[in-house]
Amino acid sequence: MVANVASASSFLVSLAAANQVLLERIGTATRQEPSGDLTVPQLLRLALERELGARELAARWMSACPELDAKLAFARQCGDEARHYGLIVHRLAELGDDLAGFDPLAAGFSPLFQYLATLETTVERAAAGPYTRESLAVVRNEAFIEFCEAQGDSQTADLYRSVIQPDERHHHQLGHRLLERYAVDPESQSRALAVSAQVLTLAEELQELARLKAGICRAPGC
Repeated sequence: MVANVASASSFLVSLAAANQVLLERIGTATRQEPSGDLTVPQLLRLALERELGARELAARWMSACPELDAKLAFARQCGDEARHYGLIVHRLAELGDDLAGFDPLAAGFSPLFQYLATLETTVERAAAGPYTRESLAVVRNEAFIEFCEAQGDSQTADLYRSVIQPDERHHHQLGHRLLERYAVDPESQSRALAVSAQVLTLAEELQELARLKAGICRAPGC
């Protein structure tokens, strides 16, 4: 077991380094200038779709995984994402958007959600979801905070900086702990590395597609 723990710790150092390369590239792309008419409320509506998807995914995984610590980690994330959704709805109301006629899932779940929903093991889910997707959310949220500040919207920036970002970082740490415990052999580590890279690759592709088709940059969440 000691050897396994050492192996997991060494693997996580390698995984973090591999992810950082892609995260930095995605962060740079996220900070491109959005189209001239893009507003904070428009980006917050997109955030609602992402928060709802993250909550739904965590709920599915919570009920499906056999390990108690994983169940509790996904339960924590599920509750946090639902709370974020409510906070964003409240902030939109303050900005004059009552969301009349708005359905965050009108277009269905995203291709990233659909990929994540296919993962079947706790190691894959921990690596792709809380560990990688939440670190991606942190990077994108930082760019969104900068956009809000530039738009003179310090209240939305503070909501993300003081409430949502700490939660996303905590979710990443939950994923780290699960991988430290369960990614202890070459096969599970290989799967964790593969799904983590796939999440970031797919997220990058979707981000570029959104920029080209709709001029969307600086969007929060994932």
